[in-house]
Amino acid sequence: MLTILTAVLVSLAPLQGQTDTTFAVPAGASLSVNNFGGAIVVHGWNQNRVKVHAEHGSRGRIEVSLVGSTVMVKASSRQGAPSVVDFDITVPQAMALTLAGTYAEITVDGMQGPISAETVEGAIEVRGGSGIITLHSIQGTVTLADATGRIDVNSVNEEIKLSNVSGQIKAETTNGDVTLTGVKSASVEAATINGSVVYEGTITDGGTYVFNSHNGDMIVSIPEGANVTVSIATANGDIDPSFPLPLTATHGKRRYTFKLGSGSARMEVESFQGDIKLRRPEEIRDRLQHKNKNNNHNEHDDSFDFHFDSNGVGAAWVRDYAATYAREYAPKYAPLYARRYARAYARAYSH
Repeated sequence: MLTILTAVLVSLAPLQGQTDTTFAVPAGASLSVNNFGGAIVVHGWNQNRVKVHAEHGSRGRIEVSLVGSTVMVKASSRQGAPSVVDFDITVPQAMALTLAGTYAEITVDGMQGPISAETVEGAIEVRGGSGIITLHSIQGTVTLADATGRIDVNSVNEEIKLSNVSGQIKAETTNGDVTLTGVKSASVEAATINGSVVYEGTITDGGTYVFNSHNGDMIVSIPEGANVTVSIATANGDIDPSFPLPLTATHGKRRYTFKLGSGSARMEVESFQGDIKLRRPEEIRDRLQHKNKNNNHNEHDDSFDFHFDSNGVGAAWVRDYAATYAREYAPKYAPLYARRYARAYARAYSH
């Protein structure tokens, strides 16, 4: 197979501007694509063949080979700086994908297998997939829909959107919102530093749900009849539920515990400088549908607020929270944004 693919490559190399090749692959084969700059678009179909189409300049070189059971697709340049290449690849729906780029936009549609996608600067948009799904972008929005499995989604400077997903879910960004809708899961973790977190999904008996933000509101849905123990903490924000919450315990001046039903699931919601809003699922869905309209003043009036005075007894709790926050996040994010944020956050955490 390697000899055949190499022959196809050589025969197509002289065609300036594009490369096309289609070939059969064995059952269980996987795909690996590496593209420095441009686009990686992958579609799924019901044939045991891989079709590679690439648009590129005269210096661009497309290498296609079969290494073991992995189809390797790589973009390179005959000389000088890397060439910009736009890939459009069609593969069997169940094929596992490993997609990597530097200045690359990544789009995947119609797949049913594991997916790994990583880029430095560029958006990642995936629809479909199952098994282990890992999506990472430093400078780009990450979107995932209609997927199931063990999901790990990460961005640094943009937002994350997950919809109609199920399984074990972890979503984390630094500067951006995290929005999770239509989620079916017993294990969800969502966190951001500068942004809001929105969760609309199931609360499964015995499940674990953890939502954190430093500078942003938390908007979390709790379905009717849920059995969950909710722990809430905010230093400089309000707690705003749209339905009655039975207070079962307080811990210090900033942390509250509520129990609904049997309380078998565990939910932790924390925001250092943001409001915590607990809503019915339909309220969040309506909010998302009208998010471009300024309807913040139309929220329910049957809620209650806790107003905290950070200059009072709770000041020590605020200092402790900030110290814990710094220890947890600084080692992870400082290498990426040391120059931009280190001085500002150092001043904030030193108090």
